[in-house]
Amino acid sequence: MKNKMRIGLGFDVHPLVAGRRLVLGGVEIPFGKGLGGWSDGDVLTHAIIDALLGAAGLGDIGQYFPPGEAEYRDISSLILLARVRDELRENGWEVGNIDANVLAEQPKLRDFIEEIRQELSRTLAIAPDRVSIKAKTANGLGPIGQGEGIGAQAIALIEGADFRTV
Repeated sequence: MKNKMRIGLGFDVHPLVAGRRLVLGGVEIPFGKGLGGWSDGDVLTHAIIDALLGAAGLGDIGQYFPPGEAEYRDISSLILLARVRDELRENGWEVGNIDANVLAEQPKLRDFIEEIRQELSRTLAIAPDRVSIKAKTANGLGPIGQGEGIGAQAIALIEGADFRTV
């Protein structure tokens, strides 16, 4: 039987702005600024969503949750991720694993990584050891390095429902 696995890549970046909460992977991080955006601005979850949709050949986050639509204003990106998880299942896919980088000069994220992994694994209905989150800096280079925004990259492996039973 042919292995039914696919890989997808996701990326997102948002500016840091005053008057918003900073949410990464569904976890609120204490910080003086938050990420701008139509939803909660959670770049990590958005990158994961794009990686999952891309792996399944289902488009991107903007096709499913267009910015500017009232129902998505300030919505938790974990709700969007759960909808994507369900869409994958309806199309015969299960999440195999996620590997992601958060690119931020500040705040330091080390103390939040485990909580982020737990939130994402719970939402995706996979074991926490299938979610890897790494915090990186830009070493002072570019807008992220200058503290103007935060970005995230994610890669996702999805498996066909029939693959797991082989």
